[in-house]
Amino acid sequence: MKLTNIKPRLATIRTERVRSTVDSTSWRSGKTTAERGYGFRWQQARERFLSDNPLCCYCQREGRVGAATVVDHREPHRGDQRLFWDESNWQPMCQLHHDSDKRREEGQG
Repeated sequence: MKLTNIKPRLATIRTERVRSTVDSTSWRSGKTTAERGYGFRWQQARERFLSDNPLCCYCQREGRVGAATVVDHREPHRGDQRLFWDESNWQPMCQLHHDSDKRREEGQG
């Protein structure tokens, strides 16, 4: 008995990456994540900070308990390494508050 080929039933989809646009006047423009300071050293510091501060400070203000997954800079560092590494400028946040309330406070959205 001869087997016949079965036509694929799934359509081919395009999988190109969408590049985010960064204002060309921004301090981030043309820099990789590592070049902006978020390399291995940051990942280690971030993990330690979140281990010591596991709850979102914004959730706590609202009387809720939410897990912090982001280390936010209270005052945006805009490439200033002194401000970037100043732990008194860090705060633990959940992704939701970081991407909504904090962004709105900074006037970015």
